[in-house]
Amino acid sequence: MFKVAMIACVVAGAMLAEEESADKRLQNASAVVQEMMGMPDKGIPKDLLDKAQCIVVVPGLKKAAFIVGGQFGRGFASCRKAGGQFAAPAAIKMEGGSFGLQLGGQSTDVIMLVMDQRGMDKLGSDKFTIGADAAAAAGPVGRDARADTDAKLHAEILSYSRSRGAFAGLSLQGATMRPDKEENQKLYGRAMSNKEILDGAVATPPAARVLTSALNHASAQSADRPNR
Repeated sequence: MFKVAMIACVVAGAMLAEEESADKRLQNASAVVQEMMGMPDKGIPKDLLDKAQCIVVVPGLKKAAFIVGGQFGRGFASCRKAGGQFAAPAAIKMEGGSFGLQLGGQSTDVIMLVMDQRGMDKLGSDKFTIGADAAAAAGPVGRDARADTDAKLHAEILSYSRSRGAFAGLSLQGATMRPDKEENQKLYGRAMSNKEILDGAVATPPAARVLTSALNHASAQSADRPNR
C-alpha cells in the first residue's frame, strides 16, 4: 500500500512538472527572482545574496500527498563567472518524499543560495542529497536579518520558499538534486553535463537569457542597495 501510494505521488508530481515547457519554466524562474528583489524588507537578505556563488530556482515545486507525500520539481542553477555576473544555467531536477498522514497538494517556488565552492561542486555532480551530502539550512528573511547561527554561517546551501508572494526559510533536508539531462540537451542542442555548464565557459542560449538577466539585475540591485 505504501509503495503504491508513494509511486502514485511521484508520478503525479512528475506529470504536473512535465506540463510546462522549458521556456515557461525559465520565465517563471525569472519572475520568482524579480519578486525576490521587489520586497527587500521581507525577502532574501542582500548580504547573503551578495555572497552566494550560485543560485538555484525551482518554480512550482509540486507536493502531492495521500498518506505518503512526494515532491517533484524542475528548475535551473546558475553560478557566477569571474567578473561576478551569472553564467548560463544548468537544468536540474529535485525530488523528495516524506511519510505521514497527509492529504492535499501544494505548489511552492524554491530558491537556494549556494554559498561556497563545495556547494558548487555538489551542483556539478551526478546526484546529491541536501543535508547529507551538502550542509543546508533554512535561510533568514528580511533586510536586517543576519545569518546569526553557526548552522547558517557554515551552511553550503541556504534555502527559501515563496508561496502566495511571501518568502520564508525552508528546510529541504533529505531532498535530492540531479541534472536534468533531457532539458540541457534541448537548451544547448547537445548533451552537456551540469559541471560543464556551471563552470561558466558556455554561452547562454537565447531562451535562458530571461533568467540570467534577472539574476544579474538582482545582483546589481543588491550591490547598490544600502544597508540599514
